[in-house]
Amino acid sequence: MPHPSALTAVRRARELDALAAGPPLDVLVIGGGVTGAGIALDAASRGLRTALVERHDLAHGTSRWSSKLVHGGLRYLATGQVAIAHESAAERHLLMTRLAPHLTRALAQVVPLYAPGHVPRGAFVGLGYGLGDGLRRVVGTPGAVLGPPGPIGRAETLRLVPSVEPKELRGGVRGWDGQLIDDARLVVAIARTAAGYGASVLTRVEAVSAGGDGAVLRDRLTGSEVSVRARAVVSAAGVWAGELDADVRLRPSRGTHLVVSAARLGGSDASLTVPVPGSSSRFVFTLPAPHGRAYIGLTDVPADGPLPDVPYATEPEIDALLSTMNTVLARPLTRDDVLATFAGLRPLLAGADGADDTSDLSRRHAILESSSGLLSVVGGKLTTYRRMAEDAVDAVIRRDPSFPARPSSTRGIPLAGAWPRHRMAEIAAPPRLVRRYGAEAPYAAALPDGPAAARGVTAQELQWGVAVEGALGLDDLLDRRTRLGLVEADREESTDAAAAAFARAGVEPV
Repeated sequence: MPHPSALTAVRRARELDALAAGPPLDVLVIGGGVTGAGIALDAASRGLRTALVERHDLAHGTSRWSSKLVHGGLRYLATGQVAIAHESAAERHLLMTRLAPHLTRALAQVVPLYAPGHVPRGAFVGLGYGLGDGLRRVVGTPGAVLGPPGPIGRAETLRLVPSVEPKELRGGVRGWDGQLIDDARLVVAIARTAAGYGASVLTRVEAVSAGGDGAVLRDRLTGSEVSVRARAVVSAAGVWAGELDADVRLRPSRGTHLVVSAARLGGSDASLTVPVPGSSSRFVFTLPAPHGRAYIGLTDVPADGPLPDVPYATEPEIDALLSTMNTVLARPLTRDDVLATFAGLRPLLAGADGADDTSDLSRRHAILESSSGLLSVVGGKLTTYRRMAEDAVDAVIRRDPSFPARPSSTRGIPLAGAWPRHRMAEIAAPPRLVRRYGAEAPYAAALPDGPAAARGVTAQELQWGVAVEGALGLDDLLDRRTRLGLVEADREESTDAAAAAFARAGVEPV
């Protein structure tokens, strides 16, 4: 990368001033989630003068509320969306082998099988996993990265998912998919890589209005406004895209997860996957998570009415997740076991037939152009962010023949901290930091010591968030750089340590 990739408050102020005084941009990106960050990286790596603005923080919206999975597209195969399934598998391959091997890992997905009916159920699940494995082979993902699926015996099922009910258990089927260490960390890594290619990444900057040739931006820290000209403006605002372009029609759906103690599920490092009663293609699953937690998800229900900045789970969703998971647990979960919940809003394209069931809507993405020339990127999903970004910048270049016709190179651009998976053990830093920072872990570990936060989060991790990853406030550190804010008790225990990290960096939190 030809430029420094660290995001700091000083850099933000300097680049915001330059944006107001400088020449027109080539590309202005609105939205600091995974799609917006990906577009900024793609545009900047093609040599285009690029800026990204986000009214909150990086990964403030939907991008931090995912299941933290790098999907191989199995679910889309089940609904006949073959092209989307192939695209997902191809992008998973890139993330796990080249772009972010330090932020991804293989996750075993175990479906327990109970008598009666275990033989046909196992055959059905095994067929689905087999089709997904066929996609893995087609796109070239090695077996050493994601192993083949197959049946497992009763003893192995209980070893992998020890919380299941042993009575009438006959065994299980194990498949594999990719898991992110943290979706918000992926967004930060993409944004920093974009900054390394010269993009300005400006958080707490809101697009008050936007058209095809510029936008009015407001610095939410000072209240000052500036008009910025750009040869192309791309909205990656997700479910909020309609605020900038009233012609965008979305059908948002809400995906809810529960947060429980990992010990309550036997400390499993696998995903316990349970079919939703009455459905052949939907599952509720557990996900091992940082800080001794586990997540349980995932709902897919229409999100009607006004769109909040931070969505919340509903009681029926919580009850539905618990009841489905409890069909296989030896000791059922109760509401007292739920430490927290989180929910994200998917920006699904509205169906032409007005379908009510959002689970039936396509996960395809689209590039829409408004009458003003504003381009909006809608639909899609986290796994395919890179392809969405490539398509968006291709659309920008096709529309303006004066742009250099350079193809995207992001298939071969490792994200900040990337390091070959088979050489992770060579990194001279604690394994915890290697899993979070990859090749940059030794630099994070070398930062000065100070007060630690909850759940083993070190002072160095907190200060790295301020000094390198663009955290401007306590919530940025707790909610998106470390995820300690998910559980209120962890937040309260960590607030002083987060404030101390800003003090050590010589920065006043906003």
